[in-house]
Amino acid sequence: MTAQHEAPTTAAGEALEVWIDQDLCTGDGICAQYAPEVFELDIDGLAYVKSADDELLQDPGATTPVPLPLLQDVVDSAKECPGDCIHVRRVSDRVEVYGPDAA
Repeated sequence: MTAQHEAPTTAAGEALEVWIDQDLCTGDGICAQYAPEVFELDIDGLAYVKSADDELLQDPGATTPVPLPLLQDVVDSAKECPGDCIHVRRVSDRVEVYGPDAA
């Protein structure tokens, strides 16, 4: 069991978290190139998010906080992902702010 970490906040004061829809993941690895502290490819060839303790989170829909220093890298990962499977949302209301479902 891992300890819960409070999500860092954006400049606007909003805590963000990120998750990957493995059903759409192409295994391209762009996310792991942009932000290896947050994303990692597993042996199955798909990308997953990692916990603050560097543990691969393989449960479907698993989220991890977006560290503020890595926010731009995570956003770029979502924008460049060929599978459109990276979702960044506010923790407070779970509204997607970056990714395929962002308003």
